[in-house]
Amino acid sequence: MPKIVTEAIGKFSQHYPKVAVIVTASARGRDDAMTAAWHSSISFKPPLYGIAITSKRFTYQLITESREFGINFIPSEKASLAAAIGGTSGQQMDKFERLNIQKEKPLKTTAPIMKDAYAAYECKLVDSKPYGDHIWIVGEIVAVHFLEEAFTATEVLDLNKIKPLLYLGSDFYASTDKNSVSFVKRGI
Repeated sequence: MPKIVTEAIGKFSQHYPKVAVIVTASARGRDDAMTAAWHSSISFKPPLYGIAITSKRFTYQLITESREFGINFIPSEKASLAAAIGGTSGQQMDKFERLNIQKEKPLKTTAPIMKDAYAAYECKLVDSKPYGDHIWIVGEIVAVHFLEEAFTATEVLDLNKIKPLLYLGSDFYASTDKNSVSFVKRGI
């Protein structure tokens, strides 16, 4: 089949799916959460994690004020929660109360950790820089929360036990098929 080649960039959503996460923050006695798919690990030493956020988000304001945030990885059965979090404004409501999001106590930050997360990172803000219409926020991971039974002995997510939430773009979510995973050795 021939590929379409164009300079009309449009939405450029061909890079999906991505694991959807819930970014959390707290400042001034207010907690907030937002759904994000544009995020990545950056470094092992020090342990750095980045996320792209528009400055219009209330979560961004709280991160800027508190200089810390949480990254919460949730299973695919929480897709409706992720959509509700992403489709509402924290300026208008307390999402944790309104959406009945249960929290666990953070260890090193004030960023809320979601009880439904199979893994979460507590991050201290180390840098933020605008790129186009988003700001790339970099945090140093200062604490990790994870459900031990969700991971194998080699610290790989066990897809027999957890199906991560995948975002396909345009408000579509999916899960993984556990039978599709295989180890492929790098190199020649």
